Amino acid sequence: MAYAKAAYRPVRRFAVLDAGLHLRLTTLSIWGYNSLVKNTRSREIMRYLIWDFDGTLGYREGGAWTASLLETLDLALPGHTVTLEQLRLYTHTGFPWQQPDRPHLHLTSAEAWWEALYPVLASVYRGVGLDDSMARSLARRFRAVYLNLDRWRLFDDVLPTLDALSVQGWTHAILSNHVPEFGEIIDHLGLTSRFAYVFNSAETGYEKPHPRAFQLALKALPDVETAWMIGENVVADVQGAEAVGLPAILVRRHHPQARYWCEMLHEVPAYLLGVS
Repeated sequence: MAYAKAAYRPVRRFAVLDAGLHLRLTTLSIWGYNSLVKNTRSREIMRYLIWDFDGTLGYREGGAWTASLLETLDLALPGHTVTLEQLRLYTHTGFPWQQPDRPHLHLTSAEAWWEALYPVLASVYRGVGLDDSMARSLARRFRAVYLNLDRWRLFDDVLPTLDALSVQGWTHAILSNHVPEFGEIIDHLGLTSRFAYVFNSAETGYEKPHPRAFQLALKALPDVETAWMIGENVVADVQGAEAVGLPAILVRRHHPQARYWCEMLHEVPAYLLGVS
């Protein structure tokens, strides 16, 4: 299916400047929200879908964090005997999304964000027996490995689903627990033309399911008539959204605690027509 050329419009990205929730708005010179269909909605009536990214819209081929830790080690020490399972044993604590009750508003730049993460990565390598010097060196090499844009993919059903929902009059936003360079990833994947707003925890300082992560997004979206959260994590996406009164659809899996769910992403347009 061929897609019409998008109209030029800046995507809006938000970051928290301090605990008072003041917002910094930056505009990116990129192709903006998809103009596949003429928008006839009035400014006063807007319907939003707020999407999770990892596991919902896209993924890193080969695996994300633990796999990237192993890839970094493979490049630095060919022939090592450390396994993916051994590394995984030491990845259950310390990462920002594993402690959503601890906002990181003080990490106001990409460099500050990564500097705070390097000790966590180094601790994983020390856990599997590497000495401190090598562990710290590998931690700093990890960033480039994880951010290799050629490894990032979209699920096949994402673009047709997004465009079908745009036809129904929905405006798309992303709310993701991610790295500071997340904007580069979605730009590489061609998603920026379909999303009007991007909210990234590395910039806002709040990880889902922290209530502020959702509240910031809802506050920033103009003229909201209806909004839904869509994601594949029942805790971070569904329960987090519902805790602030935002209805949510669990996708790509079923969970008994999810009131609304779709096994396949392409089912979402018809599902929303049924519940709207």
